[in-house]
Amino acid sequence: MKRYWIILVAALVMLTSCAGAASSSPQYDSMDEGFAVAPGAPMEMEVITESMDDSAGNNSAASSSVEAAQQERLVIKNADLTIIVDDPEVTMATITSLADTLGGHVVSSNTYQAYANNGVRVPEGTITIRVPSESLNNALERIKVDAVEVENENVSGEDVTDRYVDLQSRLKAKKAAEAKLLEIMNQAETTEDTLNVYSQLQVIQSDIEVLTGQINYYKRSAAMSSISVRVIATEKSKPIEIGGWELGETASDAVQYLIDYAQSFTRFMIRFIIFTLPVLITIALPFYLVFLGVRALVRRNRKKKAAKAAVQAAPPAEK
Repeated sequence: MKRYWIILVAALVMLTSCAGAASSSPQYDSMDEGFAVAPGAPMEMEVITESMDDSAGNNSAASSSVEAAQQERLVIKNADLTIIVDDPEVTMATITSLADTLGGHVVSSNTYQAYANNGVRVPEGTITIRVPSESLNNALERIKVDAVEVENENVSGEDVTDRYVDLQSRLKAKKAAEAKLLEIMNQAETTEDTLNVYSQLQVIQSDIEVLTGQINYYKRSAAMSSISVRVIATEKSKPIEIGGWELGETASDAVQYLIDYAQSFTRFMIRFIIFTLPVLITIALPFYLVFLGVRALVRRNRKKKAAKAAVQAAPPAEK
């Protein structure tokens, strides 16, 4: 009876595989390629399981391009914004209320103290919210309406339709393989056969959970757009002014020149100590040794000449 069911399922899988052999299967991650065969599993069970996965993958790949064309485009939209306002704390509260009004929520919010050009402490903050993607433009306009100046604005979009459709096709193939394994396990006659099928079923169900999580992530990201806003106080953006003369640009240039000089000097010292100084030492050392040798010879010759002159100058000894 066991051999009869194995031959029947194998024939069914081979027919299905031949029907989808004309299409090419997409490249999958390593965790989705085939099934892990439990140690000691019968060869017939391994062949059937691999054939089921290949057949389901080929059939899903054949319909993947069609589904991608029919699928509504799935685009993840995000925005980054830097605005200058009179009161950052009030603006942060307004943005929080705006997220709630549009059906979104606050992801993170941070308020801290910064220093203006004149040394005065002013509040500054960053806030990240999520709003429905269809309300993204509306939210941006309402955030900018009370801003004194929009210093930076960037809206980006990422089309994940192809990845989303591919994940759906892979999930469909895994669920088909899961149904086949459940059918075989229900018809298994021995405990060994049941355990072998169950080990394959665990791998398939784990893959299904991973694929489902990835699909849900893309759906949530496309449905809710992220807006990151940096809020700067007006006092911080004002230049230093003395007697009607704005010193902000001059002071910032001077600071930048000082930083550039410090960086250049530091780089010079590092190069000099690590590279130039050892090179100079290796070049000067032979010359210095030659100098010491020449000086020693000169001193010895002088001593000899002095001793010879002293002997010649000495009076002869009386007999």
